[in-house]
Amino acid sequence: MPGTRHTVKPVRILIADDHAVVRDALTALLELEPDIEVVGAVGRADELRPALSKTPCDILLLDLKMDRWVTKDIAELTKSAKVVVLTAADRDEDIIAALREGAHAIVQKSSAAETLREAIRAVAGGVVWIPATLRRRLTSAKFAAVSSELLTARESEIVRYVAVGLRNAEVAQRLAITEGTVKIHLNNIFGKLDVRDRVQLTLYALRTRLITLE
Repeated sequence: MPGTRHTVKPVRILIADDHAVVRDALTALLELEPDIEVVGAVGRADELRPALSKTPCDILLLDLKMDRWVTKDIAELTKSAKVVVLTAADRDEDIIAALREGAHAIVQKSSAAETLREAIRAVAGGVVWIPATLRRRLTSAKFAAVSSELLTARESEIVRYVAVGLRNAEVAQRLAITEGTVKIHLNNIFGKLDVRDRVQLTLYALRTRLITLE
């Protein structure tokens, strides 16, 4: 109908951090955004699952080290929400471990507020978001010796670039092919590997070491 306004449903965020001042600051920051809604906050690792069951959300904003390290919890938590890790940890091993467990994004606590907002919106849109510095290291590293026999060399290249967060147009530019060709390759890759989306593809690349810092 003429004059009808279509409102976009905000991205619902649950915050998990063991410092009350951080939880309050994040809540105040994110509630300034019209497309983001903070639906709750928790301060202990043992509160994560109960909170997710009682408070449906789209994204869990998760401190990697609360009253304990929660890296191993991520795989289970992703069954209820997409996980954006917000961490002070700067070791590549910690970041890779979180991604291997299924984290959809890693944001350093030292990052600008706009970086966090960018990561949240990217994840809400179905993209795996990785810090630019780590992305550069991963995309410049050589392929590991171990790779899937199911994939051709070109398919492995595409998996590697997609897994570090590049969009189809960026992959096409790096490989000097068309975006349509990238899409065709991705359809073939999804079929070969029996994966549904880019997140599962990233997990595959990490677990088979198609992307590695070693």
